[in-house]
Amino acid sequence: MNQNHQEVMADVRDMYMVHIMFRRELGLLPRLLRDVRRGDVKRAEVVGAHAALMCRMLHLHHEGEDLFLWPLLAERGGAEAAAIVPTMQAQHHAIEQAYETVVALLPQWRRTARDGDELADALDRLCAVATEHMALEEAEILPLAAKYVTAAEWAKLGEHGLADSPKKDLPLSFGMAMYEGDPEVIKAVLAHAPLPARLLMPIVAPRVFARHSKRVHGTATPPRVGATVR
Repeated sequence: MNQNHQEVMADVRDMYMVHIMFRRELGLLPRLLRDVRRGDVKRAEVVGAHAALMCRMLHLHHEGEDLFLWPLLAERGGAEAAAIVPTMQAQHHAIEQAYETVVALLPQWRRTARDGDELADALDRLCAVATEHMALEEAEILPLAAKYVTAAEWAKLGEHGLADSPKKDLPLSFGMAMYEGDPEVIKAVLAHAPLPARLLMPIVAPRVFARHSKRVHGTATPPRVGATVR
């Protein structure tokens, strides 16, 4: 890789923050769904909308890696990348299969709050394959990304997710990530945002997440997973 020595390389710490969010929210989903009383369509819509949001966020997150990260690592990472990128791609395929099963089953359950066992099992599967993937990615891929991917290239992963997400969901998405996020990493992420977002997001996003979490989880402070994953 012919690279100017002054080029700033990727700060991959934001990926840990995102992974913690996915571990927490995906991990809580199967029980949330199983706890909905049969026929309680009002509660099913709340839980189902949250499940749909998390599925969309996970899908966009991995789509960004497929588009921007794997090709760069394959091009620049030599034997190091060749040893792990195909595994990452295979895991993404497994995650996508589990995701497609969930999103196929979810609409009917949201409408009826009936026959949710198959959907709950599919969410268990999605959580399991995503969690396995994130652990391996943290161990093997993030060190390579910090070595071979520039900060500007790394930013494209986040930009992809933002571009394809409804603007109204952004404060909630960021609040979910901030909940267990390292304040220093949050500050670094916001440093690249427009000034209004830099000023408002640290205030607005946690409030939006707290309201959402109270509605979905019954508490503004759902169980944290960050202490157990690093």
